[in-house]
Amino acid sequence: MDTSNLSVSLFLPFCTPEALASRLGRADAPLLLDVRPDKRFLESKRLLAGAQRCTPDGVAGFAASQPRREVVVYCVYGHQVSRGAAAVLRAAGWDARVLAGGFAGGEDGVDSDADIARWRAVCLPTITKRADLGVTGEQASRWITRERPKIDRIACPWLLRRFIDPRAEFFYVPATQVLSEARRLDAVAYDLPGAPISHAGERCSFDALLAAFGLQDAALDRLARIVRGADTDQPGLAPEAAGLLAVSLGLSQLHQDDHAMLDAAVPVYDALYARCQSTATARWQGTPAETHNWPPVGAGAV
Repeated sequence: MDTSNLSVSLFLPFCTPEALASRLGRADAPLLLDVRPDKRFLESKRLLAGAQRCTPDGVAGFAASQPRREVVVYCVYGHQVSRGAAAVLRAAGWDARVLAGGFAGGEDGVDSDADIARWRAVCLPTITKRADLGVTGEQASRWITRERPKIDRIACPWLLRRFIDPRAEFFYVPATQVLSEARRLDAVAYDLPGAPISHAGERCSFDALLAAFGLQDAALDRLARIVRGADTDQPGLAPEAAGLLAVSLGLSQLHQDDHAMLDAAVPVYDALYARCQSTATARWQGTPAETHNWPPVGAGAV
């Protein structure tokens, strides 16, 4: 790593865990770059949800080879390693910030007790590394399923790209070809009997992904019920399930190309997740969630 910028690293902008948590899973979320030293990265079984791995020595090359964008960098404690990486990225024209407290939420005996308490009070979602599923943060994963997706086969790619692997690639093929093409393409089959990720009882492939990666998030749990209700014809599981089914079937009529269908449906899941987030936050704060009312408050009779 070029150390010429380390002297200014103390003046780098920081991103608090709370600010990052409010943007994770959104279409405009910043790139999350894991620059923990090799030993600490390899011994850790988890990484922050949606993070991409870059070795500390590889930051300069990464900065020069990738389109510049907003990025939040983290190491173990948010000290020299991530600050040095962010300095290199900023020198290359990136909008780079350091995650305050890093992956561990601060270092005991080094950071102040008040800072540590504040950072660790925010539970940033993490995922379990799954080399068997091609997800370690070090390379793009590949996934394959049946053609003509409707609900679960759209919800899973949304979950993967927003929280597990933003670089994930997806393939849609005839059902009879999924397993053979999975072997040929070195892709993970999903939403098919016998696939590594699929339905289990009343649980959908979306549920299976959450479990496989140990992804815990109240809003995602609520979204999982909506997906399950729509995908398994159980609209009573969530009020939004019937609406999701109707919109999904309508989008399928509009799009014959499976990837076009995926692109068109992703904003639907973005909106549903945002709604699930606001509902979960309102419940936690004991305040009413946003609603739509008619007639408008204060409107006079006509």
